[in-house]
Amino acid sequence: MRFENAFVSREHRYSLGVEVDSGRHYMAIPASNQIVDYIEYYKLSDHEYVELGKDGSLAVDFADSCRRRERDDRLFMNPGADRGVPR
Repeated sequence: MRFENAFVSREHRYSLGVEVDSGRHYMAIPASNQIVDYIEYYKLSDHEYVELGKDGSLAVDFADSCRRRERDDRLFMNPGADRGVPR
């Protein structure tokens, strides 16, 4: 999978973009486990992508729900046994 960011919020620690091979949109948040820092990618519908791109407060709320692991069913890749914590 190849993820390309279209927008990055350093302040709120998330990015929006497209997974190139599938054309699916995503929101990404940073995470860390005991060994490595990594990124978790969450699938978005086309409508969600547009709305989150237009409304920063809505995007922050969505990112926070990902950090609370409320949207794990949208992960592009299932987490490993040593799943980290959002940073």
